[in-house]
Amino acid sequence: MRRKKLLVVGELNIDLILNNINGFPKIGDEIVAEEMDFTLGSSSAIMASNVATMGTLTSFCGKIGADRFGEFVLTELQKKNVDTGYIRKSDTHKTGITIVMNYDQDRANVTYCGAMEDFTISDIPWGALDEFDHFHLSNFYLQKGIKPDILEIFKKAKAAGLTTSLDLQVDPEDKWDFDYKKVLPYVDIFFPNQSELLNLTKKDNLEEAILALKPEVNTVAIKMGTEGSLLISGDERIIEPPFINRYFKDAIGAGDSFNAGFIHEYLKGSSWKACLKNGNLMGSLNTTCAGGTTAFTTASEIALKKQQIENKEL
Repeated sequence: MRRKKLLVVGELNIDLILNNINGFPKIGDEIVAEEMDFTLGSSSAIMASNVATMGTLTSFCGKIGADRFGEFVLTELQKKNVDTGYIRKSDTHKTGITIVMNYDQDRANVTYCGAMEDFTISDIPWGALDEFDHFHLSNFYLQKGIKPDILEIFKKAKAAGLTTSLDLQVDPEDKWDFDYKKVLPYVDIFFPNQSELLNLTKKDNLEEAILALKPEVNTVAIKMGTEGSLLISGDERIIEPPFINRYFKDAIGAGDSFNAGFIHEYLKGSSWKACLKNGNLMGSLNTTCAGGTTAFTTASEIALKKQQIENKEL
């Protein structure tokens, strides 16, 4: 059976992660962090890197600056067998960076978007879409260059015969100006977390949000953290419990790793329940190491750790 191919479209940046921070930042003051990690960041790249490490044939389309951070991003993706042939370099913008300040299981982020804002619909390789089976896009709100064309992007992906998925992520401007009623009919799998879904639909509870979304959505997989995940597809409703590991480091990229685990199973033709379960497992595995990709080394190591998490040995 032919292995299906995935095209991930989205933002690219690095993460500078600070842990064990002595207090909270204040203007005019200096505080100290006891730990620091420098890793591949960005929702899209974390998803692509991890799903490729699991064994899915993955290509990435995005934009970096012509700088050292950009070279780091390319190298890290290539190490994980992600095809970087559709990544472009901006002549006017630097590669993005996010400063992540971790506080237990919560965090504060400061992001310089850089080249991700220079990425537009014209940078997507529309003529090559027949090479792929699935189209995934992450972090809509940080990519100002594609925001006006998001409906056209998903229409074109569907017209090319691909299945599609979308993870909006957080709106830093708190406007939540995404026309889900127009776009979601062209999205096969929508990946919000619970908080994002409430903000998007402007509802007070999850059931009201699902009710608002249901007329437009095909399948929605809702990430609920320590409560697991919930999938709605037509009249089908599946809840999958979480996997809590004993070696929590941070939650950076856990939702992106959920997406990776889910899509990996989806492209193999697995059931919705199996997709949800693998999403939860990969989200849990993600939290055992700093950043979104360092827990994902090789397919065999992932399989071993997956079994350990299921058996409550990790």
